[in-house]
Amino acid sequence: MKRQGILNSEISRVLTYMGHTDQICIGDCGLPIPEETERIDLALRFGQPSFMEVLKEVAGDMKIEKIFLAEEIRTCNPELEQEIKQFFALFETGCETGFKKEKKEEPTVEVEYVSHEKLKEMTKACRAVIRTGETTPYANIILQSGCIF
Repeated sequence: MKRQGILNSEISRVLTYMGHTDQICIGDCGLPIPEETERIDLALRFGQPSFMEVLKEVAGDMKIEKIFLAEEIRTCNPELEQEIKQFFALFETGCETGFKKEKKEEPTVEVEYVSHEKLKEMTKACRAVIRTGETTPYANIILQSGCIF
């Protein structure tokens, strides 16, 4: 039995199979998921689990070099956009997990904004889409895997 990390076997399996530049999406409960893309449905009820709960757990278990957000998040959900950006700033400095890094800092996570339509199209190439119970607008992100060595 696992002692730490993500317990969900489907998420754990997908993250294990991912290589450098592979992508995985975390979406709200309304994001359409293409038939050809694996669906990992965590939605229990409206709002649970939340987008940020799932993002924090997944990000803690993978090396992320780039994230994709819908341009529309800037105007339609700026609070969530700020929370995402703040999380990645904390996560990259090591503050989220409480450890201190040496002087040599890793590069920060690159953020790219695309239209919501393009983001939905990009999910076709993702290893999987994790569906949350989130109900706020544009609570969707694509995480691009970095290299761990």
